[in-house]
Amino acid sequence: MFKEVGLMKDFKLEQFEAKILNEYSSMTEKTSFIKPELYGKYEVKRGLRDLDGKGVLVGLTEIGEIQAYMLEEGKMVHGPGQLIYRGYDLNDLVKGFSGDQCNRFEETAYLLLFGQLPDQRSQEDFQQLLALYQTLPEEFPRKMILNAPSKDIMNALARSVLALYSFDDNPDDTSVTNVLKQCIRLIASFPSLAVYGYQAFSHYHGNQSLYIHSPRADLSTAENILSMLRPDSKYTKLEATLLDLALVLHAEHGGGNSSAFMTHVATSSGTDTYSVMAAAIGALKGPKHGGANVKVVHMFEDIKDNLNDWNDEEAVERYLTRILAKDAFDRTGLIYGIGHAVYSISDPRAVILKKYVAQLASEKGMEDEFKLYETVERLAPQVIAKVNKMYKGVSANVDFYSGFVYRMLNIPEEMFTPIFAISRIVGWSAHRIEEIVNKGKIIRPAYKSVAPRRNYIEMNDRP
Repeated sequence: MFKEVGLMKDFKLEQFEAKILNEYSSMTEKTSFIKPELYGKYEVKRGLRDLDGKGVLVGLTEIGEIQAYMLEEGKMVHGPGQLIYRGYDLNDLVKGFSGDQCNRFEETAYLLLFGQLPDQRSQEDFQQLLALYQTLPEEFPRKMILNAPSKDIMNALARSVLALYSFDDNPDDTSVTNVLKQCIRLIASFPSLAVYGYQAFSHYHGNQSLYIHSPRADLSTAENILSMLRPDSKYTKLEATLLDLALVLHAEHGGGNSSAFMTHVATSSGTDTYSVMAAAIGALKGPKHGGANVKVVHMFEDIKDNLNDWNDEEAVERYLTRILAKDAFDRTGLIYGIGHAVYSISDPRAVILKKYVAQLASEKGMEDEFKLYETVERLAPQVIAKVNKMYKGVSANVDFYSGFVYRMLNIPEEMFTPIFAISRIVGWSAHRIEEIVNKGKIIRPAYKSVAPRRNYIEMNDRP
């Protein structure tokens, strides 16, 4: 076809493509630019956030709640962050975490889906149902995952979720009973979908040995992830406990985070469960959302490579200042893992996770690196306060320590965000069902056009 195009006499296909796309890119970038001052003029709240950091109220939920400030005489007073699942403070839900019990994530899933904590019988029944649903359709791993390995596990996960639509006898039924069944099936199968996606990537793109372990009905979600990831399927109680804790901490974060909001938006259109979850995965994949912990790990590798003495706090502070000045690391001016759209004084998830990180760091012989994390956590807010004008303080968020935990668990970084998805599918499921039950209108916010009106010009009269 291209041989018939006159321009191809002067350009090879690649040169033609590069030339045209560069021209198109320049044009589309120019025509897509909107003057920043127009957002203020028309009172557009970018990111659906007010200037003082409060989110624009777009819905109601009983699933999750974030508390980061109080109003006193009409003024916002920031305080320690709180995360509440179905009315229960997260700190209370994680009390007593120990290696003797690695199924607190399943308990959390039950709570978020059904609105109450399970008794012993309910917990056992729910775990048996998850075990029943964790088996993928016959030949699915080979035909849908291994035969089409992806370089990005989140994309592989989204594709697998969409493919499961074809194996559902009633995929478009949006009744609560059917959607609940679909959601529980996805919660149960996400660990296998993600791990198999990684194993395919590791083998076909990394030339590593291919290990495919089936999930075990007698193991928890956290234990199955470690068992399926590792060639020998072995793990310690502490490792399983820390991963179980990480899953609990990531399971829900209110309806306003990007992926949960995407779940509400897509569900409001009346589409099927598989399309909704694939859309949520796409939102979570972004480095501003679920992919942030990978950036934290890369940032710390850069810090370690550029500092001779990790205990020299003045050197650490100077390097953090360089990062903010876009003179170090990825030149974005961001100290990853520090700051949050809602929390200011503290992110409760980071506070909880840190309590267990020291214990794991000791077991893994990584105490020096943990001390460096603590130093950066303490100094970064001070450096940011000096350099940037801010409406609120900043603190470490959950991504600051989660990537470090996954590294200590020998989890490959390609799996960091998929593990987030394995956990957050629970919150997405609860939000999808909540949207269906309340029969809301299709979510369609307004956009104001600021483009000037123009008259059509005939082809021969165009400059």
